[in-house]
Amino acid sequence: MYSLKVYPERCHGCGNCVVACPVNAQDADVFGGKGPSSDEKLIMRIENGVVTVLKPELCGGCGACIEACPVDAIELEIIKK
Repeated sequence: MYSLKVYPERCHGCGNCVVACPVNAQDADVFGGKGPSSDEKLIMRIENGVVTVLKPELCGGCGACIEACPVDAIELEIIKK
């Protein structure tokens, strides 16, 4: 299992992570840049100018959001059981 750690002080709200996430991309509105129609299947979105993790349990740990972030505002942590 993975956990997304967000550093809001680094984030400038570009939304690259939101669009790069393959789970979020399943929502055609996010992929088209219009924003989510609902948040039930979204891992993250931009709120008040910073990335906010909504459903961390949906994260598969691919790291696409991390690679897309130009300011290193997101890290992936492995949760040990």
